[in-house]
Amino acid sequence: MSAGLRSGQVAEAAGVNLQSLRYYERRGLLAEPDRSPGGHRLYGEEAVTVLRVLKAAQRLGFTLEEVAELLEAGRHRHGRPVPGLQQRARDKLAEVDEKIADLTTIRATLAAALDAGCDDLTACSASPCCPIPFTDLAEESRHAGPCC
Repeated sequence: MSAGLRSGQVAEAAGVNLQSLRYYERRGLLAEPDRSPGGHRLYGEEAVTVLRVLKAAQRLGFTLEEVAELLEAGRHRHGRPVPGLQQRARDKLAEVDEKIADLTTIRATLAAALDAGCDDLTACSASPCCPIPFTDLAEESRHAGPCC
C-alpha cells in the first residue's frame, strides 16, 4: 500500500462528506485508519470500496444496522459469499414490493380525488362519493349533488 489516502481524498472518492466518513468510522463500519506521523488519518483504498458498497446498500433500502451486519459477516468469510445475503435481498425485495403496492393505492386514490373535484378535505370527508378512504368515518350527512 502507498502512504494512504487522507480523509478528504477518501470522502471525495467515495462521494460522501467528511462528517459521514467520521460517523461510519465511529459506528465501526470502517476500520480505524492508520495515522501519519503528524496525526492525520490515512486510509487504504479498501476504505473507498467499503464506503461505496455502504452507500449502494443504503440506496437499495438496507439500514445501516443491516449493512453493518453484512460487512461484519463478510469480514469473517475472507472473500466467500456472505451467508444470508440472498435471504436479506429477498426480504428487502418483498418490502419494496409492499411499498410499491401501497404507493400504487395512494396514487390511485389521489387521482380519483382529483377526478372527483375534491377541493376541501373537511367537506370531502362528509361526502359519500369522496374517493378518499375516510368516507367510512364520515357522518351520515349524505347529500345529493356533485361530489365535494
